Amino acid sequence: MAFPPSFIDEVVARNPIEDVVGQYVTLKRSGGNMFGLCPFHGEKTASFSVAPEKGIYYCFGCHKGGGAINFMMEIEGLSYPDAVRNLAQRAGMQVPEDDQYQSRYRAQERLWALMKEAGRFFHEQLYGPNGGECLAYVQKRGLSKSIVTRFGIGFAPDSWNALVDAMKKKGYTDQELRDADLVGEKNGRIYDRFRNRLMFPIIDVRGNVIGFGGRVLDDSKPKYLNTSETLIFNKRRNLFGLNLAKKTKFPYMILVEGNIDVVTLHQYGFDNAVASLGTSLTDEHAALLSRYTEQVVLTYDSDEAGQRAAQRAIPMLEKVGIRVKVLQMKDAKDPDEFLHKFGPDKFKMLLEDSANRVEYQLNAIRSKYDLSLDDQRIRFIHEAAELICTLGSAVQREVYGHRVADAGKISFESMMLEVNKAFKRRLAREKKKQERIDLAPVQALQPKARSIRYDNVKSAMAEEQILVQALREPALLDRCGSLSGSSFSVGLFGRIFDQLTTRHSRGMDISLGVLEDLSEEEMSHVAGLCHRLQSPVNETAFMDCVRTVQQQSGRNNKSSDDDLLALQNKLKESKGTYQ
Repeated sequence: MAFPPSFIDEVVARNPIEDVVGQYVTLKRSGGNMFGLCPFHGEKTASFSVAPEKGIYYCFGCHKGGGAINFMMEIEGLSYPDAVRNLAQRAGMQVPEDDQYQSRYRAQERLWALMKEAGRFFHEQLYGPNGGECLAYVQKRGLSKSIVTRFGIGFAPDSWNALVDAMKKKGYTDQELRDADLVGEKNGRIYDRFRNRLMFPIIDVRGNVIGFGGRVLDDSKPKYLNTSETLIFNKRRNLFGLNLAKKTKFPYMILVEGNIDVVTLHQYGFDNAVASLGTSLTDEHAALLSRYTEQVVLTYDSDEAGQRAAQRAIPMLEKVGIRVKVLQMKDAKDPDEFLHKFGPDKFKMLLEDSANRVEYQLNAIRSKYDLSLDDQRIRFIHEAAELICTLGSAVQREVYGHRVADAGKISFESMMLEVNKAFKRRLAREKKKQERIDLAPVQALQPKARSIRYDNVKSAMAEEQILVQALREPALLDRCGSLSGSSFSVGLFGRIFDQLTTRHSRGMDISLGVLEDLSEEEMSHVAGLCHRLQSPVNETAFMDCVRTVQQQSGRNNKSSDDDLLALQNKLKESKGTYQ
């Protein structure tokens, strides 16, 4: 979105970063910066830093960072133009409505409106003349009319063009239907993508219908069909049912595998159930959950695939500070079947008795071995020791150490010796891993963001310094001569450099917060550099970096470890520690 630069400057100036962040995070001042608990991942120690003078925030835990606009994009899940509009309205400013902005924003609005109309269409079809078979299926599954209405469940008729015709009558175009992924196309003609399916609208936390999940009524394939990625839908960043579950009074969320499980749980009073959307749990899902709860009960299917999924989900959830418990069902494969068989009281008892993740993982290890056989008992003890040695609490290590010792029929002292050995082996592995990183600067200096790659690390290190120093002292840009963004080896840095030089030549504000057209990962990476490279401005070192970029420009050389170590030492000598 090409807002006038002067307008962006005013939006940023009238929305101090500490005020914007302060709406969501309790901040306490420490020196020149302010600190609080990160809103993007769970934590107990404040690692979220706000620098009012620089107009930026940065989390040393999850490495997200940027300015006020980027913060609003992250915290509210907004696009860049929508975040600008939000902040402008907050400051009582009139938003310039240029064609480019209107084009993208209207496209989003049109898709939201289209998906809402499609949802209404499907819901009406469920109770129409063609919906009898689907309605009977819904009733057979025990879903009440009120829960069907609450979730907007519907029916896609067994037709090639029922939805297409209905949406065209409402003024939507073929291209808009394609953009919403509601249609397929063959020989230049579009047709309904969802046919003869039970339809579940996917609704984001702001109440917008952004996609659909369709389940067959028979044994045809695929059993489930979901909306693909669109302008308004990203399955890695949304959870089915979260729009309702976010309002729950329960102190935890129930994470299940299927849409039907979510709907059934809500019907039986468990309005804290959510599910991922046709994909395994992702880091983005975990971060999203951490905004609404501190504890999750994993309630995956009891089959082998469900248990593997639970094992994968545990570290993702714990990484963002969520406490994990695991519910295991007997005599039912999933929550939907269990509730219909045994009712909500029995399920509530299961929830109360659900094992914490350590108990669950120890039970999983134990189930692999026949403890009546000595060799298998020894393998069980060794594997359990590897798990126990990862626990941060001495109390936990003692409690679970006793439990494994009893199961393995050995003394507690012998068990703790094995745990200590496992801990030392783990430390040795981690030390070796760190040594490999320390001895390979090229790899160690690669950004954490997977979308950013330093192909010429020697040039990239110099480019980092140029940008950070220029953001601190814009007058240095007058010393860059003919250097332009095209000389930079990292495309992101080149784009930023061109923005900075253009702004400087026009006498406009130079700060991280006013940079445009950066993705969340890109902004976080640059914010991280601004926090990490804290050395004072040094013109001599700055010009050394300019010359390095000019010399490296056009080369496709891979910097040697010796070259990089030499450059790192030079930067340390001239400007302080470079980390």
